Amino acid sequence: MAELPRSCDCFVSLPPGSKEDYVIFGKNSDRPRDEVQELVCGQTIDAEHTHAVVLSRPAWLWGAEMGANEHGVCIGNEAVWTKEPVDPEEALLGMDLVRLGLERGDSAWAALNVITSLLEQHGQGGACRETAEPFSYHNTFLLVDRQEAWVLETAGKLWAAQKVTEGVKNISNQLTIGTEICAEHPELRAVAQAQGWWSGEGDFSFSAVFSPDNPPARMEMAKQRYMGGTALLQQHNGSVTAEVMMSILRDKASGICMDSEGFCTTGSMVSILPRNPDMPCVHFFTATPDPSRSVFKPFIFSESVRSVNMVMSPQYGPGDPVRTQPRFQHQVDRKHELYKAHQTALTSPDAGVSLQETMRYLESQCLEEIEAMLRGEIQGQELGDLFFDCVDAEIKFYQ
Repeated sequence: MAELPRSCDCFVSLPPGSKEDYVIFGKNSDRPRDEVQELVCGQTIDAEHTHAVVLSRPAWLWGAEMGANEHGVCIGNEAVWTKEPVDPEEALLGMDLVRLGLERGDSAWAALNVITSLLEQHGQGGACRETAEPFSYHNTFLLVDRQEAWVLETAGKLWAAQKVTEGVKNISNQLTIGTEICAEHPELRAVAQAQGWWSGEGDFSFSAVFSPDNPPARMEMAKQRYMGGTALLQQHNGSVTAEVMMSILRDKASGICMDSEGFCTTGSMVSILPRNPDMPCVHFFTATPDPSRSVFKPFIFSESVRSVNMVMSPQYGPGDPVRTQPRFQHQVDRKHELYKAHQTALTSPDAGVSLQETMRYLESQCLEEIEAMLRGEIQGQELGDLFFDCVDAEIKFYQ
């Protein structure tokens, strides 16, 4: 049997692709089926030099699959394989780079420079899932702020970037940047020429030069998801809203909402980034698997950002199998309170259409409040605890 595609999908819509004067970001994180994704928010100890962040991350690691910071920067990453060899030794994961870019970059371009500088210093590699079986990859990133987006594609320490200022764009686990390179590693073309991958003459296409000759099956099969995502964005081009982006992330026919034997969509995110800097950015997270059966809950940065324990996984300290050597010798239970309530509800005899309808109703109520806030009908500070309130309401509903 052919291997099922295992990848994430990132999307962005910039005016005039969006219905309103907003930039809309979205991502599905597709990970091993039993992996728990938690939501963490706040600031690191070095508060003077880092920004407050909200992160959706596999509970066993430090980095993040996707997230945002207080300046309205959003980042998501994708696994990719290139002609450059993947280093299985410990280095920075793409998920570490997502978090570091958000903590240190106050714009999409600044975050891109953070990531590329760290790549140059430390490289990328290491275990990308909680298992002793080797699994490593390189990364592509979608970095977005209120004004623009950048696609950053990497091959080891080498990279190329494309700037997007209008319309719609999506990425999956393959190289997409051709000749439209807006920034690049200073040695990119020299290395390609030295390796015999490029003659040094004519146009230089990053994807053509660095895509592997014999790509992994998962990379080849994910092309259908990339094309499906592009088609869905084009279908809604000019009318993209947060609700539309959520519907794209819930699309099972295209495979974007993944549910295969070993992998599934373990967390999802949608963000509204108004062009007007006086309006707050709004970030929606599921913190539970399968967006087609989950509720997107809104998070807004405020002066009193606090963690929500109901979506944070248990801590195991120095004895955590991730920290002990050799790593990953046994498994621990990382399910947080919302995850457990959600899974129990979906597997109960009463799970069905009525449950789905009620969940959607909870989500629609939140969306209505957000839309009212963005129209100026209610104050943003009144919604500072909305994420906590929505999570609490969801858990009580499941019970």
